[in-house]
Amino acid sequence: MKKRIALLGSTGSIGTQALDVVTAHPDAFSVSVLTAQNNADLLITQAAQFRPLVVVIGDEKLHSKVNSALSPLGIKVYAGEEALASVVESDEVDMVLTALVGYSGLRPTMRAIGAGKDIALANKETLVVAGELITALAKRNKVAILPVDSEHSAIFQCLVGEEQNPIERIILTASGGPFRGKDRAFLANVTKAQALKHPNWAMGAKITIDSATLMNKGLEVIEAKWLFGLTAEQIDVVVHPQSIIHSMVQFEDGSIKAQMGLPDMRLPIQYALGYPQRLRADFPRFNFTQYPSLTFEKPDTDTFRSLALAFAALAKGGNLPCVVNAANEVAVAAFLNDEIGFLEIAEIIENCAAKVFFVKNPDYADYVASDTEARRVAAELVHASV
Repeated sequence: MKKRIALLGSTGSIGTQALDVVTAHPDAFSVSVLTAQNNADLLITQAAQFRPLVVVIGDEKLHSKVNSALSPLGIKVYAGEEALASVVESDEVDMVLTALVGYSGLRPTMRAIGAGKDIALANKETLVVAGELITALAKRNKVAILPVDSEHSAIFQCLVGEEQNPIERIILTASGGPFRGKDRAFLANVTKAQALKHPNWAMGAKITIDSATLMNKGLEVIEAKWLFGLTAEQIDVVVHPQSIIHSMVQFEDGSIKAQMGLPDMRLPIQYALGYPQRLRADFPRFNFTQYPSLTFEKPDTDTFRSLALAFAALAKGGNLPCVVNAANEVAVAAFLNDEIGFLEIAEIIENCAAKVFFVKNPDYADYVASDTEARRVAAELVHASV
């Protein structure tokens, strides 16, 4: 039987590539739900092609436009945050691919888990913000969380068949972004256009800036703790500029397993959707002779402070990762709007983390309050620096 997919964030980078995977495997997958925040034109085009049962447009002002285009096709169209959260509970959905950006992925992912839907998780912020809550909820509802991030997919693939073997440590690889090797004097004057030129991956604007600051790797460190049940001391980061080794696992005997391949997000997306099967694909193949040198470096956390701040948030725990994530989202948006400089992103995160109240054992209400307060404080810090 076809696996019926609800694709949250279908018009973004992960969403469009996920639909490429669905197109390549029409016998394995069908699309029951498509959602987008405000890219109504692309959402309409996607829905006309894949004919989901339901479409959700986040921006309620665009409901009429989307509905006029799709209701003649028999597609139900809803709008708004509550519709996004409730649509994942449908009996016509087997798996939810969460490809939303940032904190917005938390609520619909929780609702999907509560409804017993397996999760293909491309929204790392869900586990960064509320990892303890999410993992406990998934365990209680016997739901699988299958990572879509290339690094966490790599770890997951290395662990298949190793369930009885304890992990000594994992090694997350980072490309180093567009500013690898640069110093703070250089970074003080970089432009938005420079920061958006990632050397290896094609991604959305927010995650591309996170990669440039190394915050993306920091968020992945926090996510890895919850996905794989690790301590901060069991997680390492190494800069690997070629992006061929996507991450590694070291076991207690010292052996290391790595997952390798060309940088192509369709592979981890397809692996998550098709798990436990490996579906055939025509993706370009890695050739060792074309990469005679694979290199590795220690990350420069003095220059790229965001990675160090993420490790510190992981070590302290509580609501601090939620606060750091919210501050980062506000700061990155401000940088993309030319309101602050590149180095001020980390400064705002650090100051915000020091100012927002700390909750050692947060519940869902605490996470919501922490996110709201962190965004308010971060916005004030942005305004003060303009």
